[in-house]
Amino acid sequence: MTGQPKIGRRALLAGGALAVAPLIAPGTIASAQVSGVPDASGADRRRLGSLEVSSVGLGVQNMSRTYQTTIPNRPEMIRIIRAAYDQGVTFFDSAEAYGPFEVERILGESAQPFRDKVVIATKFGWNIDPETGRRLPGLNSRPDHIRTVVDAMLKRLRTDRIDLLYQHRVDPQVPIEDVAGTIKELKAQGKVLHWGLCEMGLNTLRRAHAELPVAAVQSEYSMLWRGPEAEVLPLCEQLGIGFVPWSPLGVGFLTGAIDMRTAYAEGDIRKNETRFSGENLTANLALVTLLRSWAERKQASPAQVALAWLLGQKPWIVPIPGTTQMAHMRENSGAMRLHFTPDELNALNKAVAAIAIKGDRLPPAVQAFSGAEAPMRP
Repeated sequence: MTGQPKIGRRALLAGGALAVAPLIAPGTIASAQVSGVPDASGADRRRLGSLEVSSVGLGVQNMSRTYQTTIPNRPEMIRIIRAAYDQGVTFFDSAEAYGPFEVERILGESAQPFRDKVVIATKFGWNIDPETGRRLPGLNSRPDHIRTVVDAMLKRLRTDRIDLLYQHRVDPQVPIEDVAGTIKELKAQGKVLHWGLCEMGLNTLRRAHAELPVAAVQSEYSMLWRGPEAEVLPLCEQLGIGFVPWSPLGVGFLTGAIDMRTAYAEGDIRKNETRFSGENLTANLALVTLLRSWAERKQASPAQVALAWLLGQKPWIVPIPGTTQMAHMRENSGAMRLHFTPDELNALNKAVAAIAIKGDRLPPAVQAFSGAEAPMRP
């Protein structure tokens, strides 16, 4: 919308409008292993807690503004979302911060023909003026603010309920029990059906789940960033919570889009991510080499192998690759039909584990928002 600042996933973390360079399109795949276009009812299904979704979702974050800061063609974004449903995708991920607000509007319009057959997820938690969309400092999970935000979300999404509502980042000023209590009220009113947390601290997740069962955790996870494997995934398994990896293709890195010749656009946050620079990038490109070899072996694309690898880790993991290109959406959703034998997955896991990722995934100021613990009640 005119006059509103544009905020992307990593840009909103850094507190500015940060863009990334265009990504190279993956190759066209014509393998029988990933071909076929099932309808939504025949798609591979998984559960996030008690919530049933397609095994691969669609992140719609960039459909109001791409990483390159260009504005996508709105009718084409609607066509992509509707085509994803035809491909078997029934899980769509958004947030009030994406746009801000505009991505929810695009998703709400797109999903109207099949609203009752899909799961819509969105997120609250950044300190965004609900009237103007202006980004204010810090986070805001105060109960009154959550209630206001949810009512506005329902209007933008053209729906009477949010299937999965996440706290986008933990508010260091608000006890998680107060947040859970507010979500419980919204559930009783029928406005929210399930809830989740993003990039939270472990104790906050335990406390939140004890107050109100959590359906899903959303955090970055891919071959390029395997941090959740140490503690977050085991805790999710213990508590029966699903896991939704964001950036499952490593900001395009795992598609083969980045190499030593890549020049980053001005404002590209990857300039400040040390895993994409110098000797670190040289070392990390071993992952791309590995993916290409497995892609040839499985007659698939590197992106499909990377997504299928995530699916193979746990039956309650559901990645949400995002795109603004129809071909990429079709390719990504094809990962639902790419499977590894137990021996293949074991071999691939060993090969991935043997590659030590060099550099940090985020600048320190951005990383500070992850793993935060909510305060205790007085």
